Amino acid sequence: MNSNQIIGIVLLVVGAILLYFGYQASQSMSEQVVESFTGRFTDSTTWYLILGAAAALGGLLLLVVRR
Repeated sequence: MNSNQIIGIVLLVVGAILLYFGYQASQSMSEQVVESFTGRFTDSTTWYLILGAAAALGGLLLLVVRR
């Protein structure tokens, strides 16, 4: 395994964890109340989801693309 594959695996795992926490935060009662009034999630939940998706996508690309 080279270093790009290891970094890809780490990014994929970190991304999945961030997406999990973002999903859990979006399903909380307080988040549902905020979303019903404002029509969007709080900033922290949004950042969890954005950074989780970016890390997972970056990790997947590092694993798939070979140089």
